[in-house]
Amino acid sequence: MGIFSFLFGNKANKIKEFTDRGAVILDVRSKAEYDSGAIPGSKHIPLQQIQAKVADIKKWNKPVITCCASGMRSGSAAAILRSNGVEVMNGGGWQSLYNKL
Repeated sequence: MGIFSFLFGNKANKIKEFTDRGAVILDVRSKAEYDSGAIPGSKHIPLQQIQAKVADIKKWNKPVITCCASGMRSGSAAAILRSNGVEVMNGGGWQSLYNKL
C-alpha cells in the first residue's frame, strides 16, 4: 500500500464498493452545468437545494456518491448529507468519476 493510499484510502475501491451496492450518483452542479454534460443516470440536485432535499435523498435508501465540476461543491454536499445520516462519499469531479465507473 502506497503512502497516498494509506493516507487517503483507495477512492476507486470505495466507488466500486458503493456502486456494487446500488449507489445513486448525485450531481450538485447548477442546472446549466448539468445540462451541458453529466453522468448518464445521475440525479441532479444543485448544492443550494441539498439541505432542503435531505428527507427525499434519505428515502432513496441507498448510498450516495456526490459529484460536481471539481469536487469542492460535492464535498460540501457530502458533508451536509453525512451530518444528516446519509451514507455518502465525495466522488469529486463528474468527468473523473465517470471515468472510474
